[in-house]
Amino acid sequence: MPSLQTALPPELANNAIRLYRECLRRAKYIGQKQYNTELLVDMVRQQFKKHVHETDPEKIQKFKDDAARGLINHMLYESEAMSGRKFSKSSEF
Repeated sequence: MPSLQTALPPELANNAIRLYRECLRRAKYIGQKQYNTELLVDMVRQQFKKHVHETDPEKIQKFKDDAARGLINHMLYESEAMSGRKFSKSSEF
């Protein structure tokens, strides 16, 4: 399965520290809008600290993909909110 990180700029996707910082920025941004900044920032920090000593490259890649997925989802959400149109498929029956 291809990496989700290809949707992110390489300087962000290939560097765990930059990915961590971008996740923190997004958490702060979302938190300010929803008045739960501290909670979201703590959640991001806990997830990164939980896996900081991981050495298995496949697991590290999975964690980075998960972080990239979260960033991409937030970017799509913000783009939809700004443009007023949906980018994701929704099934309407």
